[in-house]
Amino acid sequence: MGTAKTMIDRTEERFGLKPKRLAADSAYGSAPTLDWLVNDKKIEPHIPVIDMERRQDGTFSRDDFTYDKSRDVYTCPAGKLLTTTGRIRYDDMRPYRASKRDCDVCPLKMQCCPKDTSRQLLRNVYEEARDVARAIARSEAFERSCRDRKRIEMLFAHLKRILRLGRLRLRGPRGAQFEFMLAAIAQNLRRLVKLIARPPPMVDACPARPMHIRSPTSQ
Repeated sequence: MGTAKTMIDRTEERFGLKPKRLAADSAYGSAPTLDWLVNDKKIEPHIPVIDMERRQDGTFSRDDFTYDKSRDVYTCPAGKLLTTTGRIRYDDMRPYRASKRDCDVCPLKMQCCPKDTSRQLLRNVYEEARDVARAIARSEAFERSCRDRKRIEMLFAHLKRILRLGRLRLRGPRGAQFEFMLAAIAQNLRRLVKLIARPPPMVDACPARPMHIRSPTSQ
């Protein structure tokens, strides 16, 4: 993502242009990157968010808890609060923990934390930017971005696999620019030929036999 940040900053500084949206795969969806796009650059992140909080054992996931931003607390499905000390742990995570006294008598304990004394959640400090990306991922604009990105990435895949541009052979920025331009010209010519060329009309191998109409006088 460092290269993408450099390109966005450089384009804005030199030409005063900035994209309204950025479409990319989940490799660009780290929490700090999403926060940089949403809050610093005001660019819509059309990027899928990888969530590791959804549990596969049938117990409550973090989505089942309600977050209150004004009080900075979570509310569990039983209506109890999970509070935090504000301490940030590894990977920019802030823990929220329920009271052991509440969890011991909770009728939903086996669905929430059957192996722990109390339930704990981890919230990323950039979670608001991740929520923005999640909301965008449910929109029609995100689907259009996925289709557009697929068409563009297909061209790069064609350059690498068909035109053998897996690595650049000329040195220096000028050499790389020259080599890539030649490859792009070859790719565009191939596409142009496919658009212009048309297959010859199909010729019937067995033409229909002529129909003979008998005149009335020959009957």
